[in-house]
Amino acid sequence: MNPRVLNPIIAAVLVSTLWHALPMRAETVPLAITSLDPRFDLLVPHDAALETIADGFTWVEGPVWHRQGGYLLFSDIPANRIYKWKAGEGVSLFLEGSGYSGSTPFVGKEPGSNGLALDSKGNLLLCRHGDRQIGRLEADGRITVLADHYGGYPLNSPNDLVFKSNGDLYFTDPPFGLPGVFDDPAKAPVQGVYRLANDGTVVRLISDIKAPNGIAFSPDEKTLYVSDVDPKRAAWLAYDVQPDGTVANGRVLLDATRWRQDPFFGPDGFKVDRHGNLFGARPGGISVIASDGTLLGTIETGRPTSNVAWGEDGRTLFVTGGSALYRLRLATGGAGW
Repeated sequence: MNPRVLNPIIAAVLVSTLWHALPMRAETVPLAITSLDPRFDLLVPHDAALETIADGFTWVEGPVWHRQGGYLLFSDIPANRIYKWKAGEGVSLFLEGSGYSGSTPFVGKEPGSNGLALDSKGNLLLCRHGDRQIGRLEADGRITVLADHYGGYPLNSPNDLVFKSNGDLYFTDPPFGLPGVFDDPAKAPVQGVYRLANDGTVVRLISDIKAPNGIAFSPDEKTLYVSDVDPKRAAWLAYDVQPDGTVANGRVLLDATRWRQDPFFGPDGFKVDRHGNLFGARPGGISVIASDGTLLGTIETGRPTSNVAWGEDGRTLFVTGGSALYRLRLATGGAGW
């Protein structure tokens, strides 16, 4: 797909695109790898290296690997853009105006897209902060709105999303993208977790999470995981998925208070490997958590870490954090690879 250029300052966009498109030599980030369980050693090599493969952004998030194209897409939320990274080519602008399409300047810090996902047809779905919606990017560059309201209220700022194998889309909706965040006068009454069914129906599944963030399924889709950055209960949570797609028996999988940083920076985006282990981004690194809630080990990067995505042959974990994009080679692979 060609990038949509909505910003009138075309020259600035072109300069940014050309600069980022230049391939850069990967630099290795020192890691402190701590194994707390023998299972960890089967997942993360003791000499694993984190490569910086792109830098110079504002705050990157939402990575997703496009298998057919062999490239990674990721959001720069404050810049209101999506970028594309491909081995041997580097980074280029993929989409301008990724989260906010208004004609007036956005009031707030996070207008752009956050979480990204691909449906079964290869269409890109976006969590769009500024426009407060889940959108789908069409081949001609238009955005089709899939969900933007629930119960008579606009969504807050959809954050992350994951598909179930039946095509239903589950997503989190905290108010992080609103100008006033939790005190914004336009905030919806709750910060929920929702399901967008194939027929377009939006159902709120969870309404008692203070700050829902990342979301993923177990490989067998019997468990839904959600990260919560509530200052009073930062944690990775687990829910049993019912036959009708609803969830029940919410519980704390692992407390994350030790990694929380104020105001709402704690357990963030995460992905699940083929064995059901969670690789959770959080301040300063990645926590590896077994499905039974055991903390198997940690990968300390000393860098802001916002999200992760499996890519390449399924054993590469791409990591977004702060201004940079990283790549980490592991001994395990992503669920579904």
